[in-house]
Amino acid sequence: MTLKLAIFDMDGTLVDSREVIQTAMVRAFEACGLAPPSYDDTRQIVGLGLSEACQRLAPDYHDLPQLVSEYKSAFVARRSDPDFREPLYEGAIETLEHLANDNWLIAMATGKSHAGIKAVFGMHPLAQYFDTIWCADDGPGKPHPFMCLEAMKALGAEADQSLIIGDATFDMQMGRAAGIRSIGVSWGFGKATELSDAGAHEVHDDFRTLNTSLDTFAEELA
Repeated sequence: MTLKLAIFDMDGTLVDSREVIQTAMVRAFEACGLAPPSYDDTRQIVGLGLSEACQRLAPDYHDLPQLVSEYKSAFVARRSDPDFREPLYEGAIETLEHLANDNWLIAMATGKSHAGIKAVFGMHPLAQYFDTIWCADDGPGKPHPFMCLEAMKALGAEADQSLIIGDATFDMQMGRAAGIRSIGVSWGFGKATELSDAGAHEVHDDFRTLNTSLDTFAEELA
């Protein structure tokens, strides 16, 4: 049987984490006495490891570890608020289920930490779908191809049998660097034009057209 591997980003691709990330970033900057970033600034660093993301948003701040620590504390605090929601995007579970039923291998490549992934898995029934998981704790972060290469190595898939699905320019750059098909989705943090400019082979606006593309990829492999 021909292997086929789908590597998914998490934030902005499967999980709508736009509100919690922006809220935590604003609170972290305020705690450090800094003017908080706009959402437009924040969305453009999502996908990077946390330290690099904070450094890009506050390149001249003298105490980067403090900013990172404040972000982590603010993120955990926001998750504990009674009104907190971090929903899955409509169609996410159905797509994962479809791929699993069609004998795809499924991997994750995310800028989240293992603790962050565990928290999301505690809210949503996602863990069962992933054959291997790679994150910011494991090695070089996006756009370095490390996570894609390790996912392929762990599951025995070749580059021509693999693809990455993500919402950020860093996902597209990572996929390109790994030599695999790079599919952008426009419902998260990155704009369609930004994803195309970053090297996306295609960009989708909903899971329906994404599913059609994935089926076509599988048929071509077969």
